[in-house]
Amino acid sequence: MTGKFKRLIGRGKPGKGATLGSALRGLGLLALSVFSMPALAQQAGTTVLTGGMLINGLSMPPLHNATVVIRGDRIVQVGPAKEVAIPAGARVIDTSGQTMMPGLIDAHAHLFMLGYGNEADWFEWLKTDGKKYSIEKIMELSGYQMLMSGITGAIDLGGNPVESIRLRNRINQGEIAGPRLQVAGPLVTRSAFHGFPAEASAVITNPKEGAATVDKLFGMGVDIIKAHSGLTRDDYFAIVKAAHAHKIKVHAHVYDETSVRNAFEAGVDVLQHMGSAGMPTYSPELVKEIAETYRPIVLTAAHRSWIYPDTVAFPERLQDPATKALFPSDIWEAVQKSFSNWPAEGYFAGIDRQMKFRSPQVRQLIQSGAFMGVGTDSGTPMNFNSDGLIREMKVLVDEGVPPLEVIADATRINARIMSKPDLGTIEAGKLADIIVVPGDPVYSNLNNLFDVKVVIKNGVLYKLDGKPLVAMPQ
Repeated sequence: MTGKFKRLIGRGKPGKGATLGSALRGLGLLALSVFSMPALAQQAGTTVLTGGMLINGLSMPPLHNATVVIRGDRIVQVGPAKEVAIPAGARVIDTSGQTMMPGLIDAHAHLFMLGYGNEADWFEWLKTDGKKYSIEKIMELSGYQMLMSGITGAIDLGGNPVESIRLRNRINQGEIAGPRLQVAGPLVTRSAFHGFPAEASAVITNPKEGAATVDKLFGMGVDIIKAHSGLTRDDYFAIVKAAHAHKIKVHAHVYDETSVRNAFEAGVDVLQHMGSAGMPTYSPELVKEIAETYRPIVLTAAHRSWIYPDTVAFPERLQDPATKALFPSDIWEAVQKSFSNWPAEGYFAGIDRQMKFRSPQVRQLIQSGAFMGVGTDSGTPMNFNSDGLIREMKVLVDEGVPPLEVIADATRINARIMSKPDLGTIEAGKLADIIVVPGDPVYSNLNNLFDVKVVIKNGVLYKLDGKPLVAMPQ
């Protein structure tokens, strides 16, 4: 285990305390305007969304001309507009001509990255020209980008533990705007990930160390464990046993068949990256076993083998003004400079092979009936926090999954992967995580999801008419 990670373990959980939001609420400052703290967005009372089409996240056709009533942080009534009375004094948001749906969830994110052209160079930039930005500030910015893009929940699968845990707590306490987070902290691995901060890797040399690392991470306050590269079969078994003793899940970074098999048989809870390996399809026996057990797979298919050709075809996507609006100007300028020779970056060294096998692998898993969530590996090169999830969803649709099912995968199924039964669908009694997008993303154009007009998380309104109600972190 690396010395730096051992020192971090000793810090323990970040403390909690009174939030600035709670103090401001005590002064009665509850205005709907652009402020730096989400506590200043609408917090109490009743909000009604009415007039649009409703996708509730369940496997059923959309409900047209629907009404959703939210009181506090909960959905209290859902139904046809003609059957649902609008409570007196409610804030009413007209969604006519639009679609209401559950907030999206990204099942594989990295909030300490923003899509910079090279991962190692990104962290070097943060030490030099970008030194005014701490890792936690970058994570705060990523969370803001995700929330404004309709992502109300995310699983952060690899980062600095202290900053990750503290960010999650600050979001939960209402200090800052961001998605509901589950955080893994450092990668549990046999070799440190090149270019990442030292704190982001917990290097082990044997299974006993793997189990001890899980115990220490749990003590720090992580929600899940990320088992990364180079692990032996015995490592997986030790890591899973320790994690399950604490009642937390293990997500495994697996590509090749042997690693998938070892992780699966050890009882790893979620198989991350499986199906985006750039190699021939898996053995039918292995895929059948995984599908039969409903062990979740999160493909992350788009982050190399679709993003690369999409960017070759339309490099202007890298200068998208909607993405630019979610960046401080100096970070945006640095990110743009990092794209100067992006096709030659080592991240895409195996792109020909990855493109060759991309469709066969994805289709194999789709056709197997495997239980699949949706994740992005967001923050990796050219894979922005604001658009990666929609690109991933589009890949699944293009490869044969019906759009309504893909939306359910990115909402209800991802909520199950997070073990959050109160999320992922729009039903009375559930937590109010709801977004509104233009037109019809199911039968007309999934790309409508790129243009989120309304974002509500936990009953709080963060975006209205396409305009953020909370200021971007600087």
